[in-house]
Amino acid sequence: HVQLVESGGGLVQAGGSLRLSCAASGRTFSYYDMGWFRQAPGKEREFVASISRSGGNTYYTDSVKGRFTVSRDNAKNTVYLQMNSLKHEDTAVYYCAADSLNTYGSTRYASGYDYWGQGTQVTVSS
Repeated sequence: HVQLVESGGGLVQAGGSLRLSCAASGRTFSYYDMGWFRQAPGKEREFVASISRSGGNTYYTDSVKGRFTVSRDNAKNTVYLQMNSLKHEDTAVYYCAADSLNTYGSTRYASGYDYWGQGTQVTVSS
């Protein structure tokens, strides 16, 4: 098992930046591919970004490419999501998730992840 706790959400103006963190505890963090998802009110949870165990492979949904960067520090058991040039449509609860199956970070569907954090709210004012 691994426990995940997100932090770093908040209210920001459009065009601003936030960095989300997801701290893991429990089983060895480097055993997991990690993903970020988000869910806006009335919408399904959607894939945002993912990263492989070593950090060598990263994937993004098209709407955040060039604006968001996923990274990880295995020594600190933490995965990050740097979000720049934020838009109103980025407003959502953001979740990190851990995937115990080694897909080199490529899993984009929520059901492929085994463990989830509680989420952190990101609100972008227009």
